[in-house]
Amino acid sequence: MIDWTNFSDKACQAEARVRRLFEPTPCLRNDHLSVAYGGDVWLKREDLTPVRSYKLRGAWNAMVKAREKDPSIELFVCASAGNHAQGVAFACREFGVRGVIFMPVTTPQQKIDKTRVFGADMVEIRLVGDYFDDTLDAARTYCEEEGGHFLSPFNDADVIEGQATVAVEFMAQMTPDVVVLPVGGGGLSSGVLSYLTEVAPQVEVYFVEPSGGQSLAAALEAGELVTLKNVDSFVDGAAVARIGEIPFEVLKDVPKDHVLSCPEDRICSTMIEMLNVEGIVLEPAGALSIDALWDIREQIRGKRVLCVTSGGNFDFERLPEVKERAQRFRNLKKYFILRMPQRPGALRDFLDMLGPQDDIARFEYLKKSARNFGSVLIGIETTDSNSFAHLFQKMDDAGLVYRDITNDQALAEFVL
Repeated sequence: MIDWTNFSDKACQAEARVRRLFEPTPCLRNDHLSVAYGGDVWLKREDLTPVRSYKLRGAWNAMVKAREKDPSIELFVCASAGNHAQGVAFACREFGVRGVIFMPVTTPQQKIDKTRVFGADMVEIRLVGDYFDDTLDAARTYCEEEGGHFLSPFNDADVIEGQATVAVEFMAQMTPDVVVLPVGGGGLSSGVLSYLTEVAPQVEVYFVEPSGGQSLAAALEAGELVTLKNVDSFVDGAAVARIGEIPFEVLKDVPKDHVLSCPEDRICSTMIEMLNVEGIVLEPAGALSIDALWDIREQIRGKRVLCVTSGGNFDFERLPEVKERAQRFRNLKKYFILRMPQRPGALRDFLDMLGPQDDIARFEYLKKSARNFGSVLIGIETTDSNSFAHLFQKMDDAGLVYRDITNDQALAEFVL
């Protein structure tokens, strides 16, 4: 068990250590969101740290404390495919100590390259395993063999203290009524909650998970730690199969109705909105707290709300996918399979059914033969969410046979 007494003092000491690296991240009022939700919405911009996420805080604090206890430590080891790896790499370079970072073989090259840039000559990257559990096992084994210090991304008291510096900063920058936090392994959420419980217990806190990785909600429901059988990795910064044991010591008493889940397609819509309207680049996990505002819109009306945007490490090669998922969520894009008559003029008849805002994004014969009908995969984009109701009504009136596969994930994997 971790001693959580006087946690606010520990968090303030961690904040002093973090100041050696960078200035407090901005805490900015967002007019667009304030108007949209009828409240006073502020963003704690953790996407603006030197590594574009809060993870640097915990890694640095843990490394400094480890060296204070044992100055002979010359090797730090971690396993990560994302922001924790970049935070550790940056900290190793600044501290002047060697780091070995294990990453899955499937890690995108962009993340590997950024980690290497942050770590420079102080960091070695090892690609091991197709799945993160294999990578983690390899990292722990190597760390034990080499006598290094292992840096967990969230299941470490010193890391949690470092993440709590987010709260130390925003409480000095503004006074919220409500705080909305993303949850992955629980390092940030347990640290912020522990700090607020001591210094501002009146603040209401909501915790947000992606729908495809609700490890906190599952643990609260079971009353103990639970390992999810299936996790949707799209929100890679927060999709965790099992919340950390140490964070759960703090989070186990969180009210169930204050743990929210956000569908991945809606998160994409929020990412596109923040990019187009505000010019803010957020990764999926970084958009979680903003996306959840929709679910608590009635509760936050007229209140001062602080959303932690946890990261902005977004690979723009993913932008087409994010845009597509956002369009599907807003009912602006659909895919369907049409049984089209194989006769002259049949295609023209279908095109005449389209509205002035409709555009064909994909048209592909799946099966064409000498028979009277052929199966066609059609993708339609529109700027009016009501267009599809009119289109499908016209298709029904014409007696066309079709199947909407927009939300059929199993089938979409094969044909989209």
